[in-house]
Amino acid sequence: MIEALSYGFVQHAILAGILVSLAAGIIGSLIVVNRMVFLAGGIAHTSYGGIGLAIYFGLPIFLGASLFAVGAALLIAVLTVKKRHRIDTFIGLIWAVGMAIGVIFVDLTPGYNVDLMGYLFGSILAVNTQDLYFMGGLLAVILFVITFRYRHILAVSYDSEYAALRGVNVKFYYTLTLILSALTVVIAIKVVGLILVIAMLTIPVYIAEKLSNSLFSMMFVSGAIATLFTLVGLWFSYTYNLTSGASIILVSAASLGLFLLFYRK
Repeated sequence: MIEALSYGFVQHAILAGILVSLAAGIIGSLIVVNRMVFLAGGIAHTSYGGIGLAIYFGLPIFLGASLFAVGAALLIAVLTVKKRHRIDTFIGLIWAVGMAIGVIFVDLTPGYNVDLMGYLFGSILAVNTQDLYFMGGLLAVILFVITFRYRHILAVSYDSEYAALRGVNVKFYYTLTLILSALTVVIAIKVVGLILVIAMLTIPVYIAEKLSNSLFSMMFVSGAIATLFTLVGLWFSYTYNLTSGASIILVSAASLGLFLLFYRK
């Protein structure tokens, strides 16, 4: 593995894995405490519509997926801000429609026959410099928001009615959380693919939740754990010539099993 570090694409993959893992740890914690795990899968599959549109119109894939995912997040926010108990219904609907739009536009693209497995199971080794700038910028935005608006986000996440009584703009912070979740899901697709993204956003968070006594500590513990899982998964992927996204998730799942075994004891 040491000799592989001399290759640019491996360096990009490691850096991308770290950036995405830190973002996933922070946003995954918000997704879990807001009971919106289904949201991650919904937005991931909905973003496939943006991938199809980007392919059809010749746009950057990341741009198409990001815009579509943010649009889906805004729509979910409008539909569920006062009806969070119905969020699963709307996510299921948007999930199916987004996937259908993506498939149709890929079918309509003349002469397009590229394998789309990379979007389903990740293509971290194909990360380029532009992707890294996007990932780094998103992580910077997430850190900025968490640093300066942590109390408001904490209040909205645990008790939105109390937060509203205290003068917090619940609708704004709820929508902001959804948008950041959507963008994090999009960059995580590059690492593990839209099928496996839920695991990346939840397994490290579950472990961190058992080891933390506050939301703030849970965010950064889960980010560190996700980074470790990603790096070990990349090592397995390189050593045994396996798909990187699947390797990362299997390492995460195996680690979760070991953690539960020793945690109970």
